[in-house]
Amino acid sequence: MIKIYNSLTKNVEEFVPIKENEITMYVCGPTVYNYMHIGNSRPVIFFDTVARFFKYLGYKVKYVSNFTDIDDKIIARAKEENITEEEVSEKYIKEISQTYQRLNCLPHNANPKVTENMDEIIEFIQLLITKGGAYVVDGDVYFSVEKIDDYGILSSQTIENLMNGARIETNDKKLNPIDFTLWKETYEGRRWSSPWSEGRPGWHTECVVMIQNIFKGKIDIHGGGLDLKFPHHDNEIAQSICAHDHKIANYWMHNGRIDLSGEKMSKSLGNVIWANDLLDKVDSQVYRLMILNVPYRQPLNYKEDLLEQAKNDYEKIRRAYNSLFRKLELADASAEIIYNEELASLKEEFILAMGDDFNTANAITTIFKITKLVNNLVREQELNLSKMASVLDLFTDMLWVLGIETNVKALTKDEVTLVKKYYQARKEKNYALSDELRDIIMAKGILL
Repeated sequence: MIKIYNSLTKNVEEFVPIKENEITMYVCGPTVYNYMHIGNSRPVIFFDTVARFFKYLGYKVKYVSNFTDIDDKIIARAKEENITEEEVSEKYIKEISQTYQRLNCLPHNANPKVTENMDEIIEFIQLLITKGGAYVVDGDVYFSVEKIDDYGILSSQTIENLMNGARIETNDKKLNPIDFTLWKETYEGRRWSSPWSEGRPGWHTECVVMIQNIFKGKIDIHGGGLDLKFPHHDNEIAQSICAHDHKIANYWMHNGRIDLSGEKMSKSLGNVIWANDLLDKVDSQVYRLMILNVPYRQPLNYKEDLLEQAKNDYEKIRRAYNSLFRKLELADASAEIIYNEELASLKEEFILAMGDDFNTANAITTIFKITKLVNNLVREQELNLSKMASVLDLFTDMLWVLGIETNVKALTKDEVTLVKKYYQARKEKNYALSDELRDIIMAKGILL
Protein backbone atom coordinates (compact mmCIF):
# COMPACT_ATOMS: atom_id res chain seq x y z
CA MET A 1 0.00 0.00 0.00
CA ILE A 2 1.28 3.46 -0.93
CA LYS A 3 0.41 6.37 1.35
CA ILE A 4 0.67 9.99 0.23
CA TYR A 5 0.30 13.21 2.17
CA ASN A 6 -2.38 14.98 0.18
CA SER A 7 -1.99 18.77 0.39
CA LEU A 8 -5.62 19.09 -0.68
CA THR A 9 -7.07 17.20 2.29
CA LYS A 10 -4.14 17.79 4.70
CA ASN A 11 -4.08 14.05 5.44
CA VAL A 12 -1.91 11.05 4.68
CA GLU A 13 -4.09 8.90 2.44
CA GLU A 14 -3.92 5.53 0.77
CA PHE A 15 -3.07 6.07 -2.87
CA VAL A 16 -5.62 4.69 -5.32
CA PRO A 17 -4.96 5.48 -9.00
CA ILE A 18 -7.77 6.53 -11.31
CA LYS A 19 -6.91 3.65 -13.66
CA GLU A 20 -5.54 0.40 -12.32
CA ASN A 21 -1.77 0.05 -12.85
CA GLU A 22 -1.51 3.51 -14.46
CA ILE A 23 -0.20 6.79 -13.04
CA THR A 24 -0.83 10.26 -14.44
CA MET A 25 1.34 12.99 -12.96
CA TYR A 26 1.99 16.65 -13.75
CA VAL A 27 4.58 18.86 -12.06
CA CYS A 28 4.84 22.59 -12.70
CA GLY A 29 8.03 23.32 -14.60
CA PRO A 30 10.24 26.40 -14.77
CA THR A 31 9.73 29.81 -16.33
CA VAL A 32 12.55 29.78 -18.85
CA TYR A 33 14.43 33.05 -18.43
CA ASN A 34 17.43 31.87 -16.43
CA TYR A 35 19.42 28.84 -15.38
CA MET A 36 18.16 26.41 -12.75
CA HIS A 37 19.23 27.06 -9.17
CA ILE A 38 19.37 24.32 -6.54
CA GLY A 39 16.02 25.38 -5.06
CA ASN A 40 14.40 24.72 -8.45
CA SER A 41 16.13 21.35 -8.63
CA ARG A 42 14.53 19.85 -5.53
CA PRO A 43 11.12 19.11 -7.12
CA VAL A 44 12.90 17.93 -10.26
CA ILE A 45 14.85 15.31 -8.30
CA PHE A 46 12.04 14.37 -5.94
CA PHE A 47 9.28 13.85 -8.49
CA ASP A 48 11.70 11.99 -10.75
CA THR A 49 12.15 9.61 -7.80
CA VAL A 50 8.37 9.34 -7.36
CA ALA A 51 8.00 8.37 -11.03
CA ARG A 52 10.85 5.87 -10.73
CA PHE A 53 9.27 4.18 -7.70
CA PHE A 54 5.93 3.76 -9.45
CA LYS A 55 7.73 2.28 -12.46
CA TYR A 56 9.66 -0.06 -10.19
CA LEU A 57 6.35 -1.31 -8.81
CA GLY A 58 5.17 -2.02 -12.36
CA TYR A 59 2.91 0.97 -13.01
CA LYS A 60 2.67 2.57 -16.42
CA VAL A 61 3.64 6.17 -15.66
CA LYS A 62 2.77 9.23 -17.72
CA TYR A 63 4.76 12.11 -16.23
CA VAL A 64 4.57 15.61 -17.71
CA SER A 65 6.32 18.84 -16.75
CA ASN A 66 5.94 22.07 -18.70
CA PHE A 67 8.08 25.00 -19.77
CA THR A 68 6.54 28.44 -19.20
CA ASP A 69 7.83 30.40 -22.19
CA ILE A 70 5.67 33.54 -21.81
CA ASP A 71 6.37 35.90 -18.93
CA ASP A 72 7.36 39.46 -18.07
CA LYS A 73 10.71 38.10 -16.85
CA ILE A 74 11.37 36.65 -20.30
CA ILE A 75 10.61 40.04 -21.85
CA ALA A 76 13.05 41.71 -19.42
CA ARG A 77 15.75 39.14 -20.16
CA ALA A 78 15.29 39.57 -23.92
CA LYS A 79 15.90 43.31 -23.54
CA GLU A 80 18.88 42.68 -21.29
CA GLU A 81 20.52 40.23 -23.70
CA ASN A 82 19.34 42.10 -26.81
CA ILE A 83 17.72 39.02 -28.31
CA THR A 84 14.12 37.98 -29.00
CA GLU A 85 11.85 36.39 -26.40
CA GLU A 86 11.79 33.23 -28.50
CA GLU A 87 15.58 33.12 -28.40
CA VAL A 88 15.56 33.60 -24.63
CA SER A 89 13.08 30.79 -24.01
CA GLU A 90 14.78 28.37 -26.40
CA LYS A 91 18.20 29.15 -24.91
CA TYR A 92 17.07 28.39 -21.37
CA ILE A 93 14.91 25.40 -22.33
CA LYS A 94 18.06 23.88 -23.80
CA GLU A 95 20.10 24.77 -20.71
CA ILE A 96 17.51 23.45 -18.26
CA SER A 97 16.99 20.26 -20.27
CA GLN A 98 20.72 19.61 -20.06
CA THR A 99 20.57 20.19 -16.30
CA TYR A 100 17.77 17.60 -16.05
CA GLN A 101 20.12 15.14 -17.73
CA ARG A 102 23.01 16.07 -15.44
CA LEU A 103 20.74 15.39 -12.46
CA ASN A 104 20.20 11.88 -13.87
CA CYS A 105 16.46 12.41 -14.35
CA LEU A 106 14.48 10.13 -16.62
CA PRO A 107 12.97 11.93 -19.64
CA HIS A 108 9.44 13.24 -19.09
CA ASN A 109 6.69 11.91 -21.32
CA ALA A 110 6.11 15.47 -22.49
CA ASN A 111 7.41 19.00 -21.88
CA PRO A 112 4.68 21.22 -23.30
CA LYS A 113 5.30 24.92 -23.89
CA VAL A 114 2.67 27.56 -23.25
CA THR A 115 3.14 29.01 -26.74
CA GLU A 116 2.16 25.65 -28.24
CA ASN A 117 -1.22 25.77 -26.52
CA MET A 118 -2.41 29.30 -27.25
CA ASP A 119 -5.55 28.40 -29.23
CA GLU A 120 -6.69 26.05 -26.47
CA ILE A 121 -5.93 28.65 -23.79
CA ILE A 122 -8.12 31.23 -25.55
CA GLU A 123 -10.91 28.66 -25.95
CA PHE A 124 -10.64 27.77 -22.26
CA ILE A 125 -10.89 31.39 -21.14
CA GLN A 126 -13.97 31.80 -23.34
CA LEU A 127 -15.46 28.71 -21.65
CA LEU A 128 -14.91 30.31 -18.22
CA ILE A 129 -16.66 33.48 -19.43
CA THR A 130 -19.56 31.45 -20.83
CA LYS A 131 -19.92 29.58 -17.54
CA GLY A 132 -20.03 32.85 -15.59
CA GLY A 133 -16.70 32.39 -13.86
CA ALA A 134 -14.88 35.17 -15.70
CA TYR A 135 -15.58 38.66 -16.99
CA VAL A 136 -14.09 41.10 -19.50
CA VAL A 137 -13.04 44.66 -18.71
CA ASP A 138 -11.40 46.86 -21.36
CA GLY A 139 -9.64 44.00 -23.13
CA ASP A 140 -8.57 42.20 -19.94
CA VAL A 141 -10.23 39.06 -18.59
CA TYR A 142 -10.46 38.27 -14.88
CA PHE A 143 -11.58 35.21 -12.95
CA SER A 144 -14.25 35.88 -10.33
CA VAL A 145 -13.14 34.01 -7.21
CA GLU A 146 -16.51 34.53 -5.53
CA LYS A 147 -18.01 32.08 -8.04
CA ILE A 148 -16.12 29.25 -6.30
CA ASP A 149 -17.50 28.20 -2.92
CA ASP A 150 -14.28 26.71 -1.59
CA TYR A 151 -11.79 29.06 -3.22
CA GLY A 152 -8.42 28.75 -1.48
CA ILE A 153 -9.08 25.15 -0.39
CA LEU A 154 -5.51 24.02 -1.03
CA SER A 155 -3.78 26.69 1.04
CA SER A 156 -6.66 26.97 3.55
CA GLN A 157 -7.18 30.61 2.63
CA THR A 158 -10.63 32.14 2.71
CA ILE A 159 -11.98 34.90 0.50
CA GLU A 160 -12.68 36.96 3.63
CA ASN A 161 -9.12 36.64 4.90
CA LEU A 162 -7.71 37.38 1.46
CA MET A 163 -9.96 40.43 1.15
CA ASN A 164 -8.74 41.73 4.51
CA GLY A 165 -5.16 41.41 3.38
CA ALA A 166 -5.70 42.68 -0.16
CA ARG A 167 -4.30 45.97 -1.37
CA ILE A 168 -7.18 47.90 -2.92
CA GLU A 169 -5.98 49.82 -5.96
CA THR A 170 -7.61 53.07 -7.07
CA ASN A 171 -9.72 52.62 -10.24
CA ASP A 172 -8.97 48.92 -10.26
CA LYS A 173 -10.82 47.25 -13.12
CA LYS A 174 -11.47 44.13 -11.06
CA LEU A 175 -14.86 43.56 -9.46
CA ASN A 176 -13.03 42.08 -6.50
CA PRO A 177 -9.42 42.95 -5.59
CA ILE A 178 -8.46 39.26 -5.30
CA ASP A 179 -9.82 38.29 -8.73
CA PHE A 180 -6.91 37.14 -10.91
CA THR A 181 -5.98 37.76 -14.51
CA LEU A 182 -6.81 35.22 -17.21
CA TRP A 183 -5.94 37.44 -20.18
CA LYS A 184 -3.92 40.62 -20.22
CA GLU A 185 -4.12 43.20 -22.98
CA THR A 186 -0.62 44.34 -23.79
CA TYR A 187 1.39 46.10 -26.46
CA GLU A 188 4.72 44.84 -25.16
CA GLY A 189 6.40 41.56 -25.94
CA ARG A 190 4.87 38.52 -27.62
CA ARG A 191 1.10 38.74 -27.96
CA TRP A 192 -1.75 36.92 -29.61
CA SER A 193 -5.11 37.94 -31.05
CA SER A 194 -8.14 36.99 -28.98
CA PRO A 195 -11.85 37.94 -28.89
CA TRP A 196 -11.02 40.48 -26.18
CA SER A 197 -7.74 42.09 -27.25
CA GLU A 198 -4.20 41.50 -28.38
CA GLY A 199 -2.36 40.14 -25.40
CA ARG A 200 -1.20 37.07 -23.56
CA PRO A 201 -2.61 34.70 -20.93
CA GLY A 202 -2.23 34.82 -17.18
CA TRP A 203 0.16 32.33 -15.61
CA HIS A 204 -2.48 30.48 -13.57
CA THR A 205 -4.47 29.47 -16.66
CA GLU A 206 -1.67 27.88 -18.62
CA CYS A 207 -1.11 24.69 -16.60
CA VAL A 208 -4.84 23.94 -16.37
CA VAL A 209 -5.09 23.94 -20.16
CA MET A 210 -1.91 21.93 -20.75
CA ILE A 211 -3.07 19.26 -18.29
CA GLN A 212 -6.45 19.02 -20.01
CA ASN A 213 -4.87 18.89 -23.48
CA ILE A 214 -2.50 16.09 -22.58
CA PHE A 215 -4.45 13.99 -20.08
CA LYS A 216 -8.02 14.74 -21.22
CA GLY A 217 -9.37 14.90 -17.69
CA LYS A 218 -8.54 14.51 -14.03
CA ILE A 219 -5.08 13.19 -13.12
CA ASP A 220 -3.69 11.24 -10.19
CA ILE A 221 -0.96 13.58 -8.93
CA HIS A 222 -0.24 17.28 -9.36
CA GLY A 223 3.03 18.38 -7.82
CA GLY A 224 5.33 21.32 -7.31
CA GLY A 225 7.16 23.39 -4.76
CA LEU A 226 5.45 24.56 -1.57
CA ASP A 227 5.59 28.17 -2.81
CA LEU A 228 3.14 27.27 -5.62
CA LYS A 229 0.28 26.33 -3.28
CA PHE A 230 -1.05 29.89 -3.27
CA PRO A 231 -1.91 31.53 -5.48
CA HIS A 232 -0.88 29.35 -8.44
CA HIS A 233 -2.32 25.97 -7.52
CA ASP A 234 -5.36 27.38 -5.74
CA ASN A 235 -6.12 29.36 -8.88
CA GLU A 236 -5.64 26.30 -11.07
CA ILE A 237 -8.16 24.43 -8.93
CA ALA A 238 -10.68 27.29 -9.05
CA GLN A 239 -10.60 27.41 -12.85
CA SER A 240 -10.87 23.64 -13.17
CA ILE A 241 -13.87 23.54 -10.83
CA CYS A 242 -15.59 26.18 -12.94
CA ALA A 243 -14.75 24.60 -16.30
CA HIS A 244 -14.60 20.88 -15.59
CA ASP A 245 -16.28 20.35 -12.18
CA HIS A 246 -13.19 18.74 -10.64
CA LYS A 247 -10.04 19.80 -8.77
CA ILE A 248 -7.57 18.65 -11.47
CA ALA A 249 -5.92 15.92 -9.37
CA ASN A 250 -6.86 13.47 -6.66
CA TYR A 251 -3.55 14.02 -4.87
CA TRP A 252 -1.64 17.28 -4.57
CA MET A 253 1.99 17.03 -3.46
CA HIS A 254 4.34 19.84 -2.48
CA ASN A 255 8.03 19.68 -1.59
CA GLY A 256 9.65 21.99 0.94
CA ARG A 257 12.02 24.68 -0.23
CA ILE A 258 15.82 24.84 -0.03
CA ASP A 259 17.09 27.66 2.15
CA LEU A 260 20.51 29.26 2.39
CA SER A 261 21.48 30.06 5.98
CA GLY A 262 17.80 29.90 6.91
CA GLU A 263 16.81 32.42 4.22
CA LYS A 264 14.60 31.64 1.23
CA MET A 265 16.59 31.16 -1.96
CA SER A 266 15.41 33.51 -4.68
CA LYS A 267 16.73 34.86 -7.98
CA SER A 268 15.21 38.24 -7.13
CA LEU A 269 17.10 38.30 -3.83
CA GLY A 270 20.29 37.27 -5.58
CA ASN A 271 21.09 34.54 -3.02
CA VAL A 272 21.15 31.51 -5.27
CA ILE A 273 23.49 28.65 -6.01
CA TRP A 274 23.17 27.58 -9.63
CA ALA A 275 22.64 23.86 -10.08
CA ASN A 276 25.21 23.62 -12.89
CA ASP A 277 27.85 25.36 -10.79
CA LEU A 278 27.33 22.82 -8.02
CA LEU A 279 27.31 19.92 -10.48
CA ASP A 280 30.66 21.15 -11.81
CA LYS A 281 32.07 20.52 -8.33
CA VAL A 282 30.26 17.37 -7.18
CA ASP A 283 28.86 14.26 -8.82
CA SER A 284 25.11 14.36 -9.48
CA GLN A 285 24.81 11.13 -7.47
CA VAL A 286 26.16 12.95 -4.42
CA TYR A 287 23.76 15.81 -4.95
CA ARG A 288 20.75 13.51 -5.34
CA LEU A 289 21.76 11.69 -2.17
CA MET A 290 21.92 14.97 -0.25
CA ILE A 291 18.48 16.05 -1.50
CA LEU A 292 16.81 12.70 -0.88
CA ASN A 293 18.27 12.23 2.60
CA VAL A 294 15.86 14.92 3.87
CA PRO A 295 12.10 14.11 3.87
CA TYR A 296 10.61 15.96 0.91
CA ARG A 297 8.03 18.00 2.83
CA GLN A 298 10.63 19.40 5.22
CA PRO A 299 12.69 22.49 4.40
CA LEU A 300 16.31 21.75 3.50
CA ASN A 301 18.83 24.24 4.83
CA TYR A 302 21.75 23.92 2.44
CA LYS A 303 25.16 23.73 4.09
CA GLU A 304 28.54 22.55 2.87
CA ASP A 305 28.70 19.90 5.59
CA LEU A 306 25.50 18.31 4.23
CA LEU A 307 27.21 17.98 0.86
CA GLU A 308 30.37 16.58 2.48
CA GLN A 309 28.31 13.99 4.34
CA ALA A 310 26.61 13.02 1.09
CA LYS A 311 30.05 12.63 -0.55
CA ASN A 312 31.14 10.25 2.20
CA ASP A 313 27.87 8.32 2.05
CA TYR A 314 28.03 7.98 -1.71
CA GLU A 315 31.63 6.74 -1.58
CA LYS A 316 30.59 3.97 0.83
CA ILE A 317 27.76 2.96 -1.48
CA ARG A 318 29.93 3.16 -4.59
CA ARG A 319 32.77 1.09 -3.14
CA ALA A 320 30.44 -1.62 -1.87
CA TYR A 321 28.46 -1.86 -5.11
CA ASN A 322 31.52 -1.87 -7.35
CA SER A 323 33.33 -4.46 -5.21
CA LEU A 324 30.37 -6.82 -5.46
CA PHE A 325 29.98 -6.16 -9.18
CA ARG A 326 33.65 -6.93 -9.82
CA LYS A 327 33.67 -10.05 -7.65
CA LEU A 328 30.81 -11.51 -9.64
CA GLU A 329 32.29 -10.41 -12.94
CA LEU A 330 35.66 -12.01 -12.21
CA ALA A 331 34.06 -15.24 -10.99
CA ASP A 332 33.28 -16.11 -14.63
CA ALA A 333 30.14 -18.02 -13.66
CA SER A 334 26.42 -17.45 -13.92
CA ALA A 335 24.38 -17.50 -10.72
CA GLU A 336 20.70 -17.90 -10.01
CA ILE A 337 18.96 -14.97 -8.32
CA ILE A 338 17.05 -16.12 -5.24
CA TYR A 339 15.86 -13.68 -2.58
CA ASN A 340 16.33 -15.44 0.74
CA GLU A 341 14.48 -14.34 3.86
CA GLU A 342 17.04 -11.63 4.66
CA LEU A 343 16.90 -10.08 1.18
CA ALA A 344 13.12 -10.37 0.97
CA SER A 345 12.92 -8.52 4.28
CA LEU A 346 15.24 -5.75 3.04
CA LYS A 347 13.25 -5.40 -0.17
CA GLU A 348 10.02 -5.12 1.82
CA GLU A 349 11.63 -2.58 4.14
CA PHE A 350 12.68 -0.44 1.18
CA ILE A 351 9.25 -0.60 -0.46
CA LEU A 352 7.52 0.21 2.85
CA ALA A 353 9.78 3.25 3.31
CA MET A 354 9.11 4.54 -0.20
CA GLY A 355 5.43 3.68 0.11
CA ASP A 356 5.18 5.71 3.32
CA ASP A 357 4.78 9.09 1.60
CA PHE A 358 8.04 8.55 -0.30
CA ASN A 359 10.27 8.50 2.77
CA THR A 360 13.53 8.52 0.85
CA ALA A 361 15.56 9.11 4.03
CA ASN A 362 14.41 5.77 5.45
CA ALA A 363 14.92 4.14 2.06
CA ILE A 364 18.55 5.31 2.14
CA THR A 365 18.90 3.74 5.61
CA THR A 366 17.89 0.41 4.04
CA ILE A 367 20.47 0.92 1.29
CA PHE A 368 23.16 1.24 3.96
CA LYS A 369 22.01 -2.07 5.41
CA ILE A 370 22.58 -3.56 1.96
CA THR A 371 26.00 -1.85 1.87
CA LYS A 372 26.98 -3.48 5.16
CA LEU A 373 25.75 -6.85 3.91
CA VAL A 374 27.81 -6.46 0.73
CA ASN A 375 30.99 -5.57 2.63
CA ASN A 376 30.67 -8.72 4.70
CA LEU A 377 29.83 -10.82 1.67
CA VAL A 378 32.85 -9.84 -0.44
CA ARG A 379 35.23 -10.61 2.44
CA GLU A 380 34.13 -14.23 2.68
CA GLN A 381 36.67 -16.79 1.52
CA GLU A 382 34.07 -19.05 -0.09
CA LEU A 383 32.09 -17.06 -2.64
CA ASN A 384 28.33 -17.66 -2.54
CA LEU A 385 27.66 -16.60 -6.12
CA SER A 386 23.87 -17.00 -5.97
CA LYS A 387 23.64 -14.85 -2.85
CA MET A 388 26.04 -12.29 -4.33
CA ALA A 389 24.04 -12.06 -7.56
CA SER A 390 20.79 -11.74 -5.61
CA VAL A 391 22.19 -8.97 -3.41
CA LEU A 392 23.53 -7.12 -6.46
CA ASP A 393 20.12 -7.40 -8.14
CA LEU A 394 18.35 -5.88 -5.13
CA PHE A 395 21.09 -3.25 -4.64
CA THR A 396 20.76 -2.21 -8.31
CA ASP A 397 16.97 -1.83 -8.07
CA MET A 398 17.14 0.28 -4.91
CA LEU A 399 19.75 2.62 -6.34
CA TRP A 400 17.81 2.93 -9.62
CA VAL A 401 14.68 4.05 -7.76
CA LEU A 402 16.66 6.88 -6.15
CA GLY A 403 18.36 7.74 -9.43
CA ILE A 404 21.80 6.90 -8.04
CA GLU A 405 24.43 5.13 -10.15
CA THR A 406 28.01 4.08 -9.47
CA ASN A 407 29.01 4.25 -13.15
CA VAL A 408 30.78 0.89 -13.03
CA LYS A 409 31.23 -0.74 -16.45
CA ALA A 410 31.86 -4.31 -17.50
CA LEU A 411 35.47 -5.13 -18.26
CA THR A 412 36.94 -6.28 -21.55
CA LYS A 413 38.75 -9.66 -21.64
CA ASP A 414 42.13 -7.94 -21.38
CA GLU A 415 40.94 -5.84 -18.46
CA VAL A 416 39.61 -8.93 -16.69
CA THR A 417 43.06 -10.53 -17.02
CA LEU A 418 44.70 -7.36 -15.68
CA VAL A 419 42.41 -7.08 -12.67
CA LYS A 420 42.79 -10.79 -11.85
CA LYS A 421 46.56 -10.35 -11.84
CA TYR A 422 46.13 -7.39 -9.47
CA TYR A 423 44.01 -9.38 -7.01
CA GLN A 424 46.39 -12.34 -7.21
CA ALA A 425 49.35 -10.07 -6.45
CA ARG A 426 47.49 -8.71 -3.41
CA LYS A 427 46.65 -12.23 -2.27
CA GLU A 428 50.32 -13.21 -2.52
CA LYS A 429 51.30 -9.99 -0.72
CA ASN A 430 53.38 -8.90 -3.69
CA TYR A 431 52.72 -5.25 -2.92
CA ALA A 432 55.19 -3.83 -5.43
CA LEU A 433 53.44 -5.64 -8.28
CA SER A 434 49.96 -4.94 -6.95
CA ASP A 435 50.77 -1.21 -6.68
CA GLU A 436 52.12 -1.21 -10.22
CA LEU A 437 49.06 -2.99 -11.56
CA ARG A 438 46.74 -0.73 -9.61
CA ASP A 439 48.35 2.34 -11.21
CA ILE A 440 47.70 0.81 -14.65
CA ILE A 441 44.11 -0.01 -13.67
CA MET A 442 43.50 3.51 -12.40
CA ALA A 443 45.04 5.05 -15.54
CA LYS A 444 42.57 3.05 -17.62
CA GLY A 445 39.71 4.47 -15.55
CA ILE A 446 38.61 1.06 -14.29
CA LEU A 447 36.50 1.28 -11.14
CA LEU A 448 37.26 -1.37 -8.51
